[in-house]
Amino acid sequence: MSFTLAIVGRPNVGKSTLFNRLVGKRLALVDDQPGVTRDLREGDARLADLRFTVVDTAGLEDANDDSLPGRMRRLTERAVDMADICLFMVDARAGITPTDQVFAEILRKRSAHVILAANKAEGAAADAGVLDAYGLGLGEPIRLSAEHGEGLNDLYVQLLPLADAFAERAAQDAPETDIELDGDEAEDAAIPQPTAAKPLQVAVVGRPNAGKSTLINRILGEDRLLTGPEAGITRDAISLRLDWQGTPMRIFDTAGMRRKAKVQEKLEKLSVADGLRAVKFAEVVVVLLDAAIPFESQDLRIADLAEREGRAVVVAVNKWDVEEDRQGKLGALKEAFERLLPQLKGAPLVTVSAKTGRGLDRLHDAIMRAYETWNARVPTAQLNRWLTGMVEAHPPPAPQGKRIKLRYMTQAKTRPPGFVVMCSHPDKLPDSYARYLVNGLREDFGMPGTPIRLTFRSQADKNPYKDRKRKPGPSKLRKHTEGRRR
Repeated sequence: MSFTLAIVGRPNVGKSTLFNRLVGKRLALVDDQPGVTRDLREGDARLADLRFTVVDTAGLEDANDDSLPGRMRRLTERAVDMADICLFMVDARAGITPTDQVFAEILRKRSAHVILAANKAEGAAADAGVLDAYGLGLGEPIRLSAEHGEGLNDLYVQLLPLADAFAERAAQDAPETDIELDGDEAEDAAIPQPTAAKPLQVAVVGRPNAGKSTLINRILGEDRLLTGPEAGITRDAISLRLDWQGTPMRIFDTAGMRRKAKVQEKLEKLSVADGLRAVKFAEVVVVLLDAAIPFESQDLRIADLAEREGRAVVVAVNKWDVEEDRQGKLGALKEAFERLLPQLKGAPLVTVSAKTGRGLDRLHDAIMRAYETWNARVPTAQLNRWLTGMVEAHPPPAPQGKRIKLRYMTQAKTRPPGFVVMCSHPDKLPDSYARYLVNGLREDFGMPGTPIRLTFRSQADKNPYKDRKRKPGPSKLRKHTEGRRR
């Protein structure tokens, strides 16, 4: 039985550092300045033989209004209510503050299982803070050093009996039924479902304040991510698992990406780098635009980045509910899309409203179409018949009088589709002819919008047995033997 452990505490006490150590990866952004974490980040943790879900939360702020700290606090309180165990972290070097005492009182009321941990407790300088932690009334504190990995054995000792209790309770609540599948159901269960076993990876990217977090909240049906009118709220690339209209997905919410020249702060650089990693791991990238200012230079750069990484791309235009002349605006968007992003010709363009939820069905269908096209495969025989027709309709040029022969073609890979053409003088084939073939592949094989990789390789027009020494025939071999005998 797995359980959920929420790490809570004031800003800058080391919650994200401990989170990264428990999951064994640098998933959460870590920096010296307080308040780096704003959203809830989940991960699969491992501590000795214990397997559980750990949640990294925003630092608890003493604010209850609708300001950004107030919204962060409500999100953290929600994580406390949902978690099985709360790990309350304090800074042993800074000592116990009045804010720690306030939040200790809140945890006593809202959580059934609270473990107190005094972080940064390495060395004698933290002894006073550890002793002060006894005054919070949450039992004996664990001396931790998330940075150096000290005190994890004590944390294991505290978690083990609780984990056993959760496992025993789950065994009692589990229904004792043995359901057998009939023939048809058993056959369906044996059919591999790659998207069910391995969820479809979708990254939502765009400029700051385009509405990425609001859109994902609307898809989830709950306020899981922190949102607001301020630009740049999201910092970490948060991944969320969900079942969207029967399709298992993992959606990544990324930080808004500004122009590189404007990104000066170290924290924003880390956030953008985290978002770029999410694009590389994704299978489908949703480029979210603001309907008021679509296709700005940064939007084009983000879409081009997704295409260069070989991801399937869907362009979504948000805030469509405030548009008045929707038909005229949609026509202008399609014209600008084809003109500014020719490398993504035919990619889905969907209008949505994250605020009202309008257009989400079309967005789901566009994501699935882009994913299917991204995995498309064309038989070699069909490709070569198509290549013959393309060459007859428009033969390749003959630079410097050298005729270029396209001999045959095959698909070498999918995700994205990659094709190899064997030809003579591939280095002299112009880029315009490669674009001609790529556009033909898109139109004739139904591959709109997906990145297509086309490689030309040389095939020498020579006899493969030319340099081999010919073996002597039987008559010559007989004469050679008789000569040696004489």
